[in-house]
Amino acid sequence: MTRYYQVAGHVFCVELPDDHPVWSQMTQYEPFATEASEEVVFKLQVVAVDTFPAEGEVSVEVSQDDDGSQIVAGHLGNRPYFEYQLWGKRSARMLTDNAYREAVVVLEDNALFGLNNALMVMYALSTATRQTALFHSSVVSYDGHGYMFLGKSGTGKSTHSSLWLRYVAGTKLVNDDNPVVRRMPDGFYVFGSPWSGKTPCYRNVCYPLGAVVQLSQAPYNAIRRLRPLEAYAALMPSISGKRWDKRVAEGLHETENMLAGEVSVWHLECLPDEGAALLCSSTVAPSASL
Repeated sequence: MTRYYQVAGHVFCVELPDDHPVWSQMTQYEPFATEASEEVVFKLQVVAVDTFPAEGEVSVEVSQDDDGSQIVAGHLGNRPYFEYQLWGKRSARMLTDNAYREAVVVLEDNALFGLNNALMVMYALSTATRQTALFHSSVVSYDGHGYMFLGKSGTGKSTHSSLWLRYVAGTKLVNDDNPVVRRMPDGFYVFGSPWSGKTPCYRNVCYPLGAVVQLSQAPYNAIRRLRPLEAYAALMPSISGKRWDKRVAEGLHETENMLAGEVSVWHLECLPDEGAALLCSSTVAPSASL
């Protein structure tokens, strides 16, 4: 069985055996379901362990750990290879072509976790040259625009979103971990996605991107707008991508450069309090002060 999904205007498909139990777990993808299409950014096929083409030794290029989950990226022969683990147990292995248009995946322990990670990686890599970026960010909507909060893990992105939801009337949560930003003919938009970290927020919505706010903790609340070069530096760590792949890196650089020049990017030093939400909202979304 093959099912098609559309995220930020990009269609991809997933192929699984009809009776595979993970189908019933994929409820977060239902809002993004779409009709079959020949124009897909990638195809992901789940196969049985005994048919996974895993001959040879894996050369590891990078290993990333985050709150119990681990992603290993490298090569198996001449093909990109990825492995996804949760609390030390392998959830999935994936082989792709060099253009990230086709992937073969075997699911193991915690299959949905492995599939989610495989799809996120394929989405980020296959759209990197299409003025699209998958962000590690929390984003809210207010007055018809999206406002995105960036920062290192533990900085308080989700907390700041929750403060807007509590204190800025009319705010709604768009996505709490992996929104998509795409440049459209009339500017940058931010989109919901099927991936939202620990917060189940899977909304198929989009908004013009009103502003990006980099957060850092402080014993006070203060905000300033970043210059384009500062903005570029603030954006880069929050974008998912394989930076050591030249084609991917160049695509993301183009998107980051345009985003830093076309959308206002701010730095908010803040406490986790009402004052931070009101200062931020009244500065980056002026109508919030009315």
